[in-house]
Amino acid sequence: MRKLLAVWAAKLSAVAGRLIGKKSSSSPGVIALKICPNLIEQLSKNIKQGVIVTCGTNGKTTTNNLLNTALLKCGYTTVCNNLGANMVGGIATAFALAADLKGGLEADWAVLEVDEASARRVFAHIKPNYMVITNLFRDQLDRYGEIDITVDLLNEAIDMTDGVKLILNGDDPLTAQFGEGRDAKYFGISEQVLPQIDETKEGQFCVKCGHEMKYNYFHYSQLGDYYCENCGNKRPNIDFDATDIDLSGSMKFTVNKSVKIDVNYRGFYNIYNILAVYSALSVMNVKTDGFNAMLSDYKPQIGRMELIDLGKPVILNLAKNPAGFNQAIQTVMLDKRKKDIIVAINDLANDGRDVSWLWDVDFDKLNDENLNTLTTTGIRLYDISLRFKYADVKVDYITRNMKQAITRCLSTDAEVCYVLVNYTALYPTQTTMLEIKKELGGRKDD
Repeated sequence: MRKLLAVWAAKLSAVAGRLIGKKSSSSPGVIALKICPNLIEQLSKNIKQGVIVTCGTNGKTTTNNLLNTALLKCGYTTVCNNLGANMVGGIATAFALAADLKGGLEADWAVLEVDEASARRVFAHIKPNYMVITNLFRDQLDRYGEIDITVDLLNEAIDMTDGVKLILNGDDPLTAQFGEGRDAKYFGISEQVLPQIDETKEGQFCVKCGHEMKYNYFHYSQLGDYYCENCGNKRPNIDFDATDIDLSGSMKFTVNKSVKIDVNYRGFYNIYNILAVYSALSVMNVKTDGFNAMLSDYKPQIGRMELIDLGKPVILNLAKNPAGFNQAIQTVMLDKRKKDIIVAINDLANDGRDVSWLWDVDFDKLNDENLNTLTTTGIRLYDISLRFKYADVKVDYITRNMKQAITRCLSTDAEVCYVLVNYTALYPTQTTMLEIKKELGGRKDD
């Protein structure tokens, strides 16, 4: 009876939330767990094939949702928290909303994005069979602390499982370490692709002995072909590797010298997301026929280089930590069109109150001849404006009004506008963009 009441309460809460314009991706589950604390355990009993979770600082929402799309395309049924609510409440919401009105649930797979710091709490309710870890970077220092704290939390979570199969980014020394002594497969990019320009490295010291890591080549932050001269720690043998990478038009690369990938995605980092998905499907013994078609059909979550036509292309991207911002900046600067850029920084609870991470972002790389105007906005608009001053990048406009910022950019002679935001600015910015689109007559997205 508790289970049934919990499912009904979650469903009613979700409906009520949507009526008042909320996503209702977490609160229904929080309510349900108050009624039935073991709801997740009860509903997950009828997951037939297994549970796969995705953790990591960047890319976990895209990786998780690509995995879910691939499984659906293969004819499987799934439970998935595809809105990105990745703590216990969000997991409970996904299960409760997938259940029928009698409290029953049957699915082949549970496909779950899980917050790194919450993995222990989630694994107390449900044990994964497979676990993808995309990467580890500094993120929300006031919540996570430094990376070694996150590493400890993830190790504790992995130890709670019953021999979970790990799918790890072998190019990231901070992530690859989880595979030592465990059942693990590694994915990575096995050739130099990007210019070897100095940038902030998160994990620049060996996880085993503390000496500075050396690189044959690196991709971004600490990701690359690394080795330690002192203790011999090095990049592991890669089970799923990407080569023959071509970013001149569409994104092209080859997996294990045989599987050709050709997809119109933006951002070098998406190679890792795609590799993670392909690797996981292979480890799960799920067929990968039609993988390119699945990638082409996939619609990215809000703010993942999301293009909205407002008379000129306006591209919205979530960037919430130094590594994510540096990758966004690299993607923006690879676009040689004349461009306006808007940067919005908030410091609400879900962003992290500590914005000192802004000083670890290589904002100086935005100082380019193709930059037309730069606008700063958000709650911490003066902090980000000061950061640009020290990066010697001229800020043209400062405003608290996102609609005004976008409208001003639409009136310039720039060919494209990029809007880079952190977490709590994401949904309001998309809403503003869609409002402007409606006012302009509802032009279709590209």
